[in-house]
Amino acid sequence: MTSREIAFFTCCLVIMGAGWGATQPMTKLAVSTGYGPFGLLFWQAVIGVVLMALVCALRHKRLPINQRALRLYVILALIGAVLPNTISYKVAVHLPAGIMSLLLSVVPMFAFMIALALGSERFRWRRFIGLGFGLIGVGIIVAPAVELGQAVPVGWALIYLLTAFFYAFESNFIAKWGTQGLDPFQVMLGASLAALVMITPVMLVTGQMIRPELPLPMPQLALLGSCVIHAFIYAAYVWLAGRAGAVFTVQVSYLVTGFGLIWARLMLGEAYASTIWLALGAMFAGMYLVQPRPKLAEPLPMGES
Repeated sequence: MTSREIAFFTCCLVIMGAGWGATQPMTKLAVSTGYGPFGLLFWQAVIGVVLMALVCALRHKRLPINQRALRLYVILALIGAVLPNTISYKVAVHLPAGIMSLLLSVVPMFAFMIALALGSERFRWRRFIGLGFGLIGVGIIVAPAVELGQAVPVGWALIYLLTAFFYAFESNFIAKWGTQGLDPFQVMLGASLAALVMITPVMLVTGQMIRPELPLPMPQLALLGSCVIHAFIYAAYVWLAGRAGAVFTVQVSYLVTGFGLIWARLMLGEAYASTIWLALGAMFAGMYLVQPRPKLAEPLPMGES
């Protein structure tokens, strides 16, 4: 890449990190008035279906409907949306948004452990040490004796780690078994439709339907903003990975965590003791060491594999 391309792609990376980092405080705002997780999940699935259907239509991509594709949609809907987001919406009532952003940074460390269990990765001391740094960061956050400047319920923090586990399992599932030749937008559309089918009856039975109001109140605006940001930033992630390569694009993990803390301060007024920087430093060291070092290859145009 030329210096001009590096500068442009770096700006894209910063914008992506800032966008994804804002979704945790927005989730906190979305649950602030008592909306149930199933009602929030329903609208998240609806927004995902509408946006991904539009993208697929513009790209002239049809959604395959066959047994293998349906199985993929259902599995990814469960481990990538329904289960982790149910936990996320439930836990967001109790945990500060900045702490949620920090805890999500253990995803690549969980992914390494799962890859070892599946036989997809070989043991590497470098990555094992990175896992240790990640656990140190988690320990700093949940240790009752450590003052972070915000109340951190240990039980809810440990439950929230399940969200990171599901995301890590999702990435390993895709890496090991693939996406049946579908591009990311088709997969997201199919998974969003599957999630919508799963969550709608649960939402109706539990009485958690959220009726839109005009003008939209802040919690509904936060939910809408979070879903739209995620969809478009994910599309940008796919585009950047195709242009600049996976090694460069994966650095967005650091920016998401850092911006998550910044947005939590700006949107919610969350302030933390200096101890939080020890946890942040340990998490960053863990992410740096755990990330794989694949060989650089020529980037492919978006849509090719």
